[in-house]
Amino acid sequence: MEKKDFEAWLDNISITFLSLTDLQKNETLDHLISLSGAVQLRHLSNNLEILLKRDFLKLLPLELSFYLLKWLDPQTLLTCCLVSKQWNKVISACTEVWQTACKNLGWQIDDSVQDPLHWKKVYLKAILRMKQLKDHEAFETSSLIGHSARVYALYYKDGLLCTGSDDLSAKLWDVSTGQCIYGIQTHTCAAVKFDEQKLVTGSFDNTVACWEWSSGSKTQHFRGHTGAVFSVDYNDDLDILVSGSADFTVKVWALSTGTCLNTLTGHTEWVTKVVLQKCKVKSLMHSPGDYILLSADKYEIKIWPIGREINCKCLKTLSVSEDRSISLQPRLHFDGKYIVCSSALGLYQWDFASYDILRVIKPPDFSNVSLLGFGEIFALLFDNRYLYIMDLRTEKLISRWPLPEYRKSKRGSSFLAGEMSWLNGLNGQNDMGLVFATSMPDHSIHMVLWKEHG
Repeated sequence: MEKKDFEAWLDNISITFLSLTDLQKNETLDHLISLSGAVQLRHLSNNLEILLKRDFLKLLPLELSFYLLKWLDPQTLLTCCLVSKQWNKVISACTEVWQTACKNLGWQIDDSVQDPLHWKKVYLKAILRMKQLKDHEAFETSSLIGHSARVYALYYKDGLLCTGSDDLSAKLWDVSTGQCIYGIQTHTCAAVKFDEQKLVTGSFDNTVACWEWSSGSKTQHFRGHTGAVFSVDYNDDLDILVSGSADFTVKVWALSTGTCLNTLTGHTEWVTKVVLQKCKVKSLMHSPGDYILLSADKYEIKIWPIGREINCKCLKTLSVSEDRSISLQPRLHFDGKYIVCSSALGLYQWDFASYDILRVIKPPDFSNVSLLGFGEIFALLFDNRYLYIMDLRTEKLISRWPLPEYRKSKRGSSFLAGEMSWLNGLNGQNDMGLVFATSMPDHSIHMVLWKEHG
């Protein structure tokens, strides 16, 4: 057929085809296909793929592609990345999607990171770590051996763990290597706190002492309590040391001279915890930047101003119940904005600006669970058998780790949390180092550490 005649025939056929019903069009196409050879069928297949399989991610503007991708869950997006290199490139660059996915997993978001492909990589790392937590495979254990009598006092800071023992010594350990850096002769230690130059110890001999790491010499002795000293805290800038004792008092000392500046009374039980912390919120009683002293006994938490006036008044007393059968656990969290403490009734969180109870968290069988650390995203808890991680957004336990038969301490001095920045959200860098440490009946220290990323 000549080209001119073919074009005229094709026009007539097209006009007739357009006038048919859908059913008639389908029958016509079926008949034409049945008459087609291999060349025609291949041509039809190639053109149908172009017409029907439209790559919308390739055709749409990037902003619209990102908007559509936000409706898919991360696991589906990862599957979509396998479709083609173009899809992988577009999906990987959808920063908002991956940031949201990371946030939902409890991951910190650094908005200053400009690399558009960064957050998908972070999500892949995050999902691996969260799977390890869920499968109870995120941690590993280690031990420190060196004391010859029970270890009553522990304090952790910046990769270093200090231990105080009834063998009349205190040791400073490098957690990463397990090596003892310093070992000095002391009195019996019920509480310890340290920095690079010095060690401060509270003792069962009713005194507090300050020691120099490098020489092991005692540089200051604080005498005045009539009962064992169970907790100490200090601040070099204020030149103040505070101590809580079995004599029901809190004493404020001049750190440099050892002079007792104030004795705070009002507790009716052993003072097992004192915390010296800068306030971060404003209220009628304090302003941001003010230093505040918290002291806790078996039933109450007392809040004091830091001043040198005699008989200074307690600002506020907090408790969870008037029932004396309900006692507070010895661990106390205070970050300048919130006070958190656990009891048999649950985990209590107070707003420091108003002193109001913000919430009470009551997971199953909470009566035996103690607080170790509390953050914006996670809380670290433990009981006689397990170490637990709780997602505070859902108040659900997301991981646990078995613990050996450790030495029990009603005062809470023989166990502690390690690195705690991850409680405000993981970031791929802060999930390393010490998680938990406790003293053991054989005088060793049992440590739970983050396992390196797989």
